[in-house]
Amino acid sequence: MPLSPITARRRLGASDLHVSPIGLGCMSLSGVYGAADDAESVKLIHHAIERGVNHFDSSDMYGWGHNETVVGQALQGRRDKVILATKFGQTQTPGGQNGVDGSAAYVQQACEASLKRLGVDVIDLYYQHRVDPSVPVEETVGAMARLVNQGKVRFLGLSEAHPDRIRAAHAVHPITAVQTEYSLLYRQEAEETLKTTRALGISFVAYSPLGRGLLTGALRSLEDIDGRRAQHPRFQGENFLANRKLVTPIEDLAARKGCKPADIALAWLLAQGEDIVTIPGTRYIPRLEENLQALDVVLSAEEIAALSAALPPGAASGTRYPAGGMKAVYV
Repeated sequence: MPLSPITARRRLGASDLHVSPIGLGCMSLSGVYGAADDAESVKLIHHAIERGVNHFDSSDMYGWGHNETVVGQALQGRRDKVILATKFGQTQTPGGQNGVDGSAAYVQQACEASLKRLGVDVIDLYYQHRVDPSVPVEETVGAMARLVNQGKVRFLGLSEAHPDRIRAAHAVHPITAVQTEYSLLYRQEAEETLKTTRALGISFVAYSPLGRGLLTGALRSLEDIDGRRAQHPRFQGENFLANRKLVTPIEDLAARKGCKPADIALAWLLAQGEDIVTIPGTRYIPRLEENLQALDVVLSAEEIAALSAALPPGAASGTRYPAGGMKAVYV
């Protein structure tokens, strides 16, 4: 028997965008955590839509255009059923770290290219993916606002922006959502950012809500770490072993409630406020279903407090990104 579609929705900022509390981050559909099959990716997105997931998050940087192309293919004939978000701002530098470009000319150019790849007339939520410190945020957001005036973008967002930059941007044009990594494992910067987003009426989109897999309980030893994860300090040596121990309280509560550790981690996150939505990524329909089960998990105030105490801010070992990547976040 087909599963019933989820109907829960949360409003993004002051916009008319109402999204499923658990959306789909599409990055892994472009080979970040192993080879992805485009046909299977399209099936995944179709299944998510049928299940009532309506929030899909892409970026021009994921596969350098590949991700938006695949998402666009999946949305053909289904565009009216989804809230489509994508991002710009990172540039490809062969043989080196990703660059950034927040110039007004690049904003326009990047948007036009994303629209073409996605095969749509308008993007619902358009983010600056990474801040360009060399360009005043007022210039970047001013150019993004012109996209709204042109009818190419409906609402604006920022990713990994420092609270000071969020305030400056919001003064130029209303910011609907801010996207930052947020989970039981990595909380400090997100919770500091939430003070500003809440004061301004901006929603918070939590990416990597499962700590890039750590909070699922599936990564149990260093032998389980490969690909891109191996580059992240959180998955290396003693850091991984320490972080693995932090998952134990989540696993214990999941066992008592008869659900998966991922469901506990997602339920905790969504319980932090109605202004928070999350976009866990996956390539697999069973994993998507597992994540959606979190919507049926009810945590008591005592359970939420116990989890928060067991994994307090700053408890994680190892930074969120390698050294180069850390220079580009919370900027």
